[in-house]
Amino acid sequence: MGHYPVRVSIVIPTHNEAQSIGRVLADLPGDLVTEVLVVDSNSSDGTPGIASNMGARVLPEPRRGYGQACLTGLANTNSPDIVVFLDGDYSDRPAELPLLLAPIVEGRADITIGSRLGTQSTHGAMPWHAALGNRLAVSLIRLLYGVRLTDLGPFRAARADVLRQLALEETTYGWAVEIILKGAIRRFRIVEVPVSYHPRIGKSKISGTVKGTIGAAWFILSRIVSYYFRRRGARTPRPA
Repeated sequence: MGHYPVRVSIVIPTHNEAQSIGRVLADLPGDLVTEVLVVDSNSSDGTPGIASNMGARVLPEPRRGYGQACLTGLANTNSPDIVVFLDGDYSDRPAELPLLLAPIVEGRADITIGSRLGTQSTHGAMPWHAALGNRLAVSLIRLLYGVRLTDLGPFRAARADVLRQLALEETTYGWAVEIILKGAIRRFRIVEVPVSYHPRIGKSKISGTVKGTIGAAWFILSRIVSYYFRRRGARTPRPA
């Protein structure tokens, strides 16, 4: 690992990513990264062994849920300044890590979200039904929270002290929006940066099917609304 001016921990949730995890780890800029934690959910294809052999710290997480894997990784980081979350399917490009780190290191952001809708993204990498659900979610976030985003990309970074203040708890699909919603409520600076996006290696556990996408979209949209009304309720004074 390198000698970057801040400590950067990378958290990568995996489930049967043997075809891609090696490429993900190989492309991470070693001079920027302090540690890599691969949180593996019951892979049966040798993913943990590949990750371990390439220098990652592998954390088994038998409990289901993407958010649960991210929470487990976050809880096991070693005193980072910045925590980065990255999928293990090689749809995002780990070499673009500097794009997410720069606004935080330069003091312009507390949280960065990689937008997969930039010009460098491969056409068709995101299925139409996933793109539609994503568009609905970001439109609702803009309407209710005033945060202008184009994407809920999984390639994201945040200051570690900010993550502690947010007290994250979503264990399933709600993880995609919890950082954004709580960050907006606490008035942290959320900056979107364009990243490239490519067809994932292997089949998606969520967006690979219309049913999975609808389930995820419903969960995400309901969280956007519930956090909004939870915030309004907290601001409303109780009657005497």
